[in-house]
Amino acid sequence: MQFLTRLTLLFALLATPALLRAECVGQNLIAALPDRDRAALVAAADAVPFAQGNLWRATKGGQIITVIGTYHLDDSRHDATMAAVSGDLTRATALLVEAGPDEEAAVRADIAAHPERLINQTGPTLPEALSQADWQRLSVTLRDRGIPPVFAAKLHPWYVTTLLAIPVCQLNAAATPNGLDHRLIAAAAARALPVRGLEPYDTLFTLFDSIPAPDQLALLVQTLDAAGLEVDMAVTLADAYFAGQNRLFWEFSKAQTRALSGLSAAEADRSFALLEEAMILRRNRAWIPVITEAATAGPVVAAFGALHLPGQDGVLNLLVQQGWAVASLVP
Repeated sequence: MQFLTRLTLLFALLATPALLRAECVGQNLIAALPDRDRAALVAAADAVPFAQGNLWRATKGGQIITVIGTYHLDDSRHDATMAAVSGDLTRATALLVEAGPDEEAAVRADIAAHPERLINQTGPTLPEALSQADWQRLSVTLRDRGIPPVFAAKLHPWYVTTLLAIPVCQLNAAATPNGLDHRLIAAAAARALPVRGLEPYDTLFTLFDSIPAPDQLALLVQTLDAAGLEVDMAVTLADAYFAGQNRLFWEFSKAQTRALSGLSAAEADRSFALLEEAMILRRNRAWIPVITEAATAGPVVAAFGALHLPGQDGVLNLLVQQGWAVASLVP
């Protein structure tokens, strides 16, 4: 998921973007579904506001916000998006992103000064907290990523989950600063356009820490349950994003959680809702006053993970609830 991918980008090793394109070859799992199952997911996705689309304009009086849903990894298809929003960047007074250069530098400095951000220094280690079978499964998965299990044993469960959220074929390329967010930041720098973070640099740390330890462990186990599907999930996510079908991928992910977690439907939905509230909805609500206040000084561009766009409590609908008119920029 993009909110996990975003944090992992700050810690992975640099490599060439060609590695991602060359090695991550899989199938689109949504396209492979039986027609009836796929139709049910489409219906669930389309039932929420702003289910489709990545480029939007919100207006209120003379104020203008260009809203861009982003995909954080490198892809040549970003070229078309950059061309489409070039004029908006030129006219803007600021670019608002989840984490700009200042925030990313602050994260690195904070981790260096406070390793407890990632390392659990007080609670049980992962071998102690997980069942023996789950720890063995995790150890194999970590070794596939070049991470010694003994090193990961004391990491917080949420951070290990982020490490597993990206398939092996993407690990090196994941940190290449050439996803849509970084392309927009580079374009802003070329225009001397101020870049501002939508939230404090430590927001994701705070949100992850707010998830109780048992739930963090449950999310980690669910990620292990989906082992073997990482490449296909990555392909499915990218295809959905570039088709503007972000809510469809969200509904598919929810269905996958039910199918693969070994939990009851109610338990799986609770786990998914917990993650959605912490990682998506709470942040959406916090961003609205930041975005609207910035727009009082002139046109702004706000760019963030596309999963934040759709839904009753998605950024677009929250703007509508505050009197903004929102229209798609895609014909």
